[in-house]
Amino acid sequence: MFASLRLPGALRAFVPALIGRSALAMAGLAVLLAVQEGTGSFALAGLASAAFGLANVVAAPWRARAVDRWGQPRALGALGIVQAAGFVAFGIVSAVATAPGTVAFWSVALAVVVGLSAPPLGAAMRVVWSSLTDAGPQREKAFSLDAVAEELLFVGGPVAITAIIVASSPSVGLFVTAGVGLVGTLGLITSTASAVLSGNPPRPREHRARPLAVPGFLRVLVVLAGVGAVLGVVEIGAPALAAERDAVPLAGWLLAAFAAGSAGGGLVYGHVRWRASLGVRLLVLCAAIGLTAVAVSTFGSLPLFAGGLVLLGAFLAPSLITGYLVADTVVASDGRTEASAWINHAVNLGASLASAVAGAVIDASGTGVALLVVGLVAVALTAVVPVRRLRGAGEVVEDSGAGSAEPAMRPAGCAQPEVEPDELVGGGDTGLPAEGRHAEK
Repeated sequence: MFASLRLPGALRAFVPALIGRSALAMAGLAVLLAVQEGTGSFALAGLASAAFGLANVVAAPWRARAVDRWGQPRALGALGIVQAAGFVAFGIVSAVATAPGTVAFWSVALAVVVGLSAPPLGAAMRVVWSSLTDAGPQREKAFSLDAVAEELLFVGGPVAITAIIVASSPSVGLFVTAGVGLVGTLGLITSTASAVLSGNPPRPREHRARPLAVPGFLRVLVVLAGVGAVLGVVEIGAPALAAERDAVPLAGWLLAAFAAGSAGGGLVYGHVRWRASLGVRLLVLCAAIGLTAVAVSTFGSLPLFAGGLVLLGAFLAPSLITGYLVADTVVASDGRTEASAWINHAVNLGASLASAVAGAVIDASGTGVALLVVGLVAVALTAVVPVRRLRGAGEVVEDSGAGSAEPAMRPAGCAQPEVEPDELVGGGDTGLPAEGRHAEK
């Protein structure tokens, strides 16, 4: 899997992309702590954090579409500069404003700005991986490496920004977040691998890549929303269970166990040479994460619960990697970044909706019930996995001569005239339309 880093140009793009993505891992906590210190209210701090998260999620498909259209150097560069300026302004407000009402107003407004302008570095890097790797095992290993590294960022990012804020102030934390995000973004777009991705020429509207119009893709998003729901309940349920057991300091360790399991699962996924199609893999992985959540719901002791979270997490990164590979396989090249952004959007939406409900369920019935319900929901949603439409996706046939391995099924393209889904499958739901492929986070 780490051999992916030896590909020409890979390391030069991957390292700054990780640096830039670490800003997103730090931003949520930096915003929360800055507003809480300035207003003395966790309610207002939560409002600003929610504004940041909602703006980020709502704008994600449009930002990704801009990257596909205008290219990584122009689109990512512009987004990175705007977001960095927003964080700097946020830091200045945090440092100089004293009236709680003023702090609250400007904090929410600037949280929206930095959320709307967050550059989709994860999706952009996956497009870079697609341009550097051959379809099949080599690309799967690269995507697995990327997913594992991203998981580790979201473990270390909050720890790092907390240490910075404790040692200095929340405003310094916001300035650091601005600098890290901008340095990473500029580092990525100045790499050769990113610079050559200069966008796609305009096409007639009816021939543009539209990921949601690809038969079966919306169903993949629905299934992954179920995976996100499990994630959302764990993020609320683990601290709640620790509090129930009078062990609040262990809450972070429980979430770390979940993240460690996810990273481990991603590593294993990247080292396996899969024979099953992407549809079968998605079905099995999403069913496994749901069934494991049901099992973990019965664990009352913290040591058992922590072990269960490791196992539960082991299916998270592989599910996401499979989703990214589906996007890479079935969506045309001029919709790659947008398609990958929709994968993240589905997971984040599922997590947000589940988090909103989980708190009330946990207060009324406990963490176990919340995990049981979300596990059953995740299992039920696997019924819509488009296994037949994804038949052949991810299976690789080796060329007899020199050259790269190609997918057994060519991805969906949008340069073809629009046709009805039934025409695409020719009398049976046996495959995806021919031509194209993926990318975002």
